[in-house]
Amino acid sequence: MDHNHTPPTMSQKIFNLGLPVETVSAYLLCCGIEDLGQAITTKHILDIWNSSKETLEKALQDLEERHILRKIISDREENNIYKLNDEKKWKVDLTPKT
Repeated sequence: MDHNHTPPTMSQKIFNLGLPVETVSAYLLCCGIEDLGQAITTKHILDIWNSSKETLEKALQDLEERHILRKIISDREENNIYKLNDEKKWKVDLTPKT
């Protein structure tokens, strides 16, 4: 039995939020990158992203707005490094309060 095994990063909760497919896909790629022990960077994501850079940027922005993902550093060339937040910190409902 492997006692050093760490559980996968992905939370099943992502599938119950009604998010666009691209946003869920970006989240899954981020989880996979982290599970491999690599930094979640714009470059790493773009290496495996199969849509436009603009679509990825929108998906990452959505994840940031919902506190699912946070940008921890960025350089002037748009090489961002991200960190996944624990699902307890996620903002599920972003509808404005009236």
